[in-house]
Amino acid sequence: MKKAEELAAFIPKMNTFKKFGRVIRVVGLMIESQGPESSIGDVCHIHLPNAGKEVSVIMAEVVGFREEIVILMPYTNIRDISSGCLVEGFGKPLEIKVGMNLIGKVLDSMGNPMDNSELPRGLSTVRTEKDPPNALTRPPIEEKLAVGVKAIDGMLTVGNGQRVGIFAGSGVGKSTLLGMIARNTKADLNVIALIGERGREVREFIERDLGKEGLKRTIVVAATSDQPALMRIKGAFTATAIAEYFRDKGLNVMLMMDSVTRVAMAQREIGLAVGEPPATRGYTPSVFSILPKLLERTGTNEHGSITAFYTVLVDGDDMNEPIADTVRGILDGHIVLDRALANRGQYPAINVLNSVSRLMNHIASPEHVKAAEKLRDLYYTYAKSEDLINIGAYKRGTSKEVDMAIEYEPLITNFLKQGFMDNISMEETIEELIALGMGGGEG
Repeated sequence: MKKAEELAAFIPKMNTFKKFGRVIRVVGLMIESQGPESSIGDVCHIHLPNAGKEVSVIMAEVVGFREEIVILMPYTNIRDISSGCLVEGFGKPLEIKVGMNLIGKVLDSMGNPMDNSELPRGLSTVRTEKDPPNALTRPPIEEKLAVGVKAIDGMLTVGNGQRVGIFAGSGVGKSTLLGMIARNTKADLNVIALIGERGREVREFIERDLGKEGLKRTIVVAATSDQPALMRIKGAFTATAIAEYFRDKGLNVMLMMDSVTRVAMAQREIGLAVGEPPATRGYTPSVFSILPKLLERTGTNEHGSITAFYTVLVDGDDMNEPIADTVRGILDGHIVLDRALANRGQYPAINVLNSVSRLMNHIASPEHVKAAEKLRDLYYTYAKSEDLINIGAYKRGTSKEVDMAIEYEPLITNFLKQGFMDNISMEETIEELIALGMGGGEG
């Protein structure tokens, strides 16, 4: 009886009308259609002529309007679209299926398994685009979260629900570092978004960097570089929506996105295609409006937390290029990977002098913070005098601080180094750090 009453209440809310339009023009990446009545972000189906084609329907999204013309961008290629194709509007944005049964799966931007298997049963439907949590519903971050990387746990301690950027040029070890964090972290679940990656790198990351053990508690969302710009953007929003679903279930989720720079580049493609003027270094204004909407969705809420690591591919190792500068201003800390450190064999190549965790002083113990500051001070003293030391222009005894820095530099470098497969607990890291700091203080 109750079921019948629920159905009776649902029937008046059903939309029994379908809205249609027709393709009138294709220009570059964009499809122009006369109708259907729709809003920005709505999903449409473009029905193709069934002339022996494998695909009969192409999904597209409304990205703009020009007078009475609806501007669509497809999720896939547009080569089979012809003038007059029927466009069916659904009046709602993209939705995906989410649930515990997705753990261990590799998904595309639409939330479908990339191995062509069927979606598991018992999943819930969620929208990929949501508003960030209300600022007053975000509990303060008070707990440390171990990531199993000594340089981060010791010198750049991350809180449960913190958002951190990993800034580096190409080939300095971003993916390797993400793999280490995914395998070693104490978070309940990993969600990894691979945006704009080479097709070869997706499987390599899953099998080599993540490994079987890491995949057992991970959901991977992949959008490769050959896919349309809209698919790359949706990959980032789909991964974030999945992380939000599990956060609302009370879990502590680790979200890793590689890279947010390619999300910005995809948005630039769309912005230029719909007629936005290029602004800073060719990036359109919509790029700088979409980044806060995406990055602010992670963090804490009243149910759980999303600790997020976003990689930023800095162009020419320029840390002040527009995307790096914007992302750094939004996030709660930044980790800089240094090509010079990587070239001399220090992995992970984290430059602790240029990196910062904005919450470390609030979540780490006073002894931990004091020891980290002491090692940072010694490391900075050595870095400042390194050129003089290397050419033999510095004489021992000239400066007590430099003498101590020379003595401790190998010890600090050894502390910051870590094998790719090593999993070191935060307790061991802090114990080693404090021992080093106390020794440096006594010297």
